[in-house]
Amino acid sequence: MNWLASLFGGDAIKVVGTTLEKLFTNDDAREKALETEKAQLAFALEVAKLEQESLNAQTDINKIEAANPNLFVSGWRPFVGWVCAAALAYVAILEPLVRFISKVGFQYTGEFPIIDTTITLQVLLGMLGLSGMRSFDKFKGTDTKAIGNAKK
Repeated sequence: MNWLASLFGGDAIKVVGTTLEKLFTNDDAREKALETEKAQLAFALEVAKLEQESLNAQTDINKIEAANPNLFVSGWRPFVGWVCAAALAYVAILEPLVRFISKVGFQYTGEFPIIDTTITLQVLLGMLGLSGMRSFDKFKGTDTKAIGNAKK
């Protein structure tokens, strides 16, 4: 195909193909294709609306949970954050420091417990990402309270 394209020029084959398609495609086929494309776009729009409604409903639930005076309802997110932060502090600061002091200062030859922080760090990074987006909103001067009140 390369030699054929170079012989007739790179776009010549595309032009011929487009021209033949226009000649042999009738108006009914074009109209059906257009209707199909419109239906696909309408479907995509409905899916996007449903996803947005779902996100809005989850946001409302989050607001209700956060306003609840019961610590077991409103305190689970801060608890998750503190657990993740404690795991990160142990892995990144405490364990290496204590291991160094023990081996250098006290000639300790034993092993220290290893905590698998795969899940906790994923949750922590997700939480930090969300707070990072909020910081970005504050930096841009976006008033999210006004946006929330406008939806009501």
